[in-house]
Amino acid sequence: METYHLSNSEYRFMQIVWRAAPVGSGRLVELCARELGWKKSTTYTVLKKMCEKGLLQNENSTVTVLAPQETVTAEAAGTFVEQTFGGSLPGFLAAFMSGRKLTEAEAEDLKRLIDAHRGG
Repeated sequence: METYHLSNSEYRFMQIVWRAAPVGSGRLVELCARELGWKKSTTYTVLKKMCEKGLLQNENSTVTVLAPQETVTAEAAGTFVEQTFGGSLPGFLAAFMSGRKLTEAEAEDLKRLIDAHRGG
């Protein structure tokens, strides 16, 4: 499986592309100026970098997605849990849930998710 390591600004850029793709590169410059405050040169620099990383393709001034958002987001979450909690999902959940109450529906959703991913 391909691994993608993105900075916060690269991830924010990718969120714009995922939302807009396929998108003309000129339109992408406009979106990044409005949403990120970037100049044209910054947008094209990051676009080139994301193409080199294999996340995007820019052909004939049209930017398309090669790496789905779900894949990149799952990897980022896994990296965060690994670096911050030593890979301990229970440790992450305990920190995340600290002082927070679940609704009955949220608790049921989590139970279903755990059951679906339980190893045997």
